Amino acid sequence: MLRATAVLAPGPPLFVGRPRAMAAKRTLNAKNLETLGAAALAELLIEVSAGNAVIQRRLRLALASADGAGGASQEVRKRLAAIHRSTTFIDAAKRKALLADLEAQLQAITGPIAAADPSLALELLVRFLALADGVLDRCSDTTGAVFGVFHRGVNELGPLATKASISPQALAEIGADLLRENGYCQFDGLIPALGPVLGEAGLAHLEVALLERGGIDRLARTQILQARGDVDGYLELFTDDQLSWPDTAADVATHLLQAGRAQQALAVLDHAADVTNIMEAQTWHDTRITVLEALGRKDEAQDHRWEVFRQSLSIPTLRDYLNGLDDFADVEAEERAFAVVEQHRRPLEALRFLVFWPDLPRAARYVVVHYEDWVGDAYEIYEPAAERLSADHPLAATLLLRAMVGFALSMGRSKRYRYAVEHLRQCERLEVRIDDWWGFESHASFLGRLREAFGRNWSFWSLLER
Repeated sequence: MLRATAVLAPGPPLFVGRPRAMAAKRTLNAKNLETLGAAALAELLIEVSAGNAVIQRRLRLALASADGAGGASQEVRKRLAAIHRSTTFIDAAKRKALLADLEAQLQAITGPIAAADPSLALELLVRFLALADGVLDRCSDTTGAVFGVFHRGVNELGPLATKASISPQALAEIGADLLRENGYCQFDGLIPALGPVLGEAGLAHLEVALLERGGIDRLARTQILQARGDVDGYLELFTDDQLSWPDTAADVATHLLQAGRAQQALAVLDHAADVTNIMEAQTWHDTRITVLEALGRKDEAQDHRWEVFRQSLSIPTLRDYLNGLDDFADVEAEERAFAVVEQHRRPLEALRFLVFWPDLPRAARYVVVHYEDWVGDAYEIYEPAAERLSADHPLAATLLLRAMVGFALSMGRSKRYRYAVEHLRQCERLEVRIDDWWGFESHASFLGRLREAFGRNWSFWSLLER
């Protein structure tokens, strides 16, 4: 294959001194843009915002904010009403614009409006939060980003109520109204967020208000007891059978630990220790380690970390274990850990560990040695592993890419065909960088076998030929 080679004559650098400074002045940042002047920036903003409703709304909101809290609140109130009236379904393509809109309203409420008039800001924040169910009803929120905006709004409620000097009883009424419209669990963190502001009087009023509005569910009752610091009342909510569930035991133990009852927390955790799937209950293990540390039983905590790592190959658990060792002991322990990984009964988990630890040379060797174990179905592991290995370990990356292609075709996963086509093309690009195939077939041979076995998957081959 011919390669073009560019020959540069020797000479001084092309740019020195001032040209570099000139380039720095062209960097897009606030300081450089200020030098353009208000008039030029205004013209640019008009041009950029043309046809972009989101930017136009933000500009109108900024102009309204310049007139004080009254102007900004009027603009926010108008926009919140428009969002409430809307029935348009928001798919993934439109979600970014919705997020920008919601963020702008929340920032205006908790920023300039709250600074000028906390009571007005509190009223608007409640209106904003009341939109949650309706917005989430008509939104594809697969990333949880829209949910997150309302969650942040909940966290702003307590501090804003304090600034507005609202009574605990009035705040409890607001909380009860919001909890009635909690269809997507977006307000599940509301009681913990408001607890310090409500105090005992507010929590008692919240209890009454919830009863008047249809009752108190288990989560709300639990959170009210936690906010009161009523540990014994909280424990009475759970039966012995429920405390044998690892996640429940971990939650209860965490609450007991926060109340200074570490020994009781350990007893609750040990009550759930005999569950069949206990090694898969990472939260239970993390909590038990924390409790042992709180009791001063650091050696036991370390032993537990090592056992959890041996079973699960948890990277955070191993890092915590190594951090707890004396100087220089961590090097030897890391080598012991690699031995555990390479002998683990689940090759896929071992691969995940080696790639994300990371130790890519070791991961590449592991891929080659265990080539028969790569089924190709765990895309969430194979894809990032192949991507990371492709730079310096093209053969290992190729084996993982081939596994994903073969799985998509053999299982008829037509929705994965476009990914499989890209994986096959990556194999072709990697081929020229593989010096030793270690007995594995070439790309042409692999492609030939695919055509022979899956030639009737015409939709895949048509995508490839494009």
